[in-house]
Amino acid sequence: MEIIFDHVSKIFDNQIALEDVSFEIEQGEFVFIIGKSGAGKSTLLKLILKQEEVTSGEIRVQGQSLKEITPKEIPYLRRKIGYMSPDVGLLKDRNVYENLDLAMVAVGARKKYARREISRVLSVVGLADKAKAEVGDLSGGEYARILLARALLVRPQILIADEPTANLDSDAAWDLMLLLNEINHRGITVVVASHARELVTVMKKRVITLVLGALVSDEKNAIYDQKAVDIFEERKILHKREK
Repeated sequence: MEIIFDHVSKIFDNQIALEDVSFEIEQGEFVFIIGKSGAGKSTLLKLILKQEEVTSGEIRVQGQSLKEITPKEIPYLRRKIGYMSPDVGLLKDRNVYENLDLAMVAVGARKKYARREISRVLSVVGLADKAKAEVGDLSGGEYARILLARALLVRPQILIADEPTANLDSDAAWDLMLLLNEINHRGITVVVASHARELVTVMKKRVITLVLGALVSDEKNAIYDQKAVDIFEERKILHKREK
């Protein structure tokens, strides 16, 4: 298994972020993590990246328990995982190439290798002609694809995207999802946190649903349509009653 959550809970200042969450993701899967704001989606992703520590339970990534990873090993873990989030944006005072080069400097890449990899990832996301473009001149869709290109620089085995279509129009969001799907078809495990109902429905992938930090549904070929909002609330009430 690529990722295993075994009865994972996370509590911040007596507030439950995740509660007894268990699931397994196989190598090469494409999985959506869905839920309303505050459901625990971002916390779950941060735990995989070891940006946060579990309160209880265990997480394994590619067979390795994150409990056993030393601080010195964390950067090597993160080099296996590409991370894309609008919250970790590009520097506006540097062009596209310079932004991507900063990521290569961070992992100690040599200049020649960095140039080759930057050219490769820009081609993958369909923006080979944007290397010298200023960040402020990018469209919303182009900006998102550059964030994806940056995540791909480490040649990840796992790609994590936290609300990658946030603030995109429908056409740009769909283009980005098609690109993520193409990357998944190359053998990379893709985990996407999202609340974009229409996109999740059209993609028909595996969907893990979180409500108030609890995993309430894990379905393949799932549909997350308008009725899902009502189902969300019903599940939340049932969860409270069970407690």
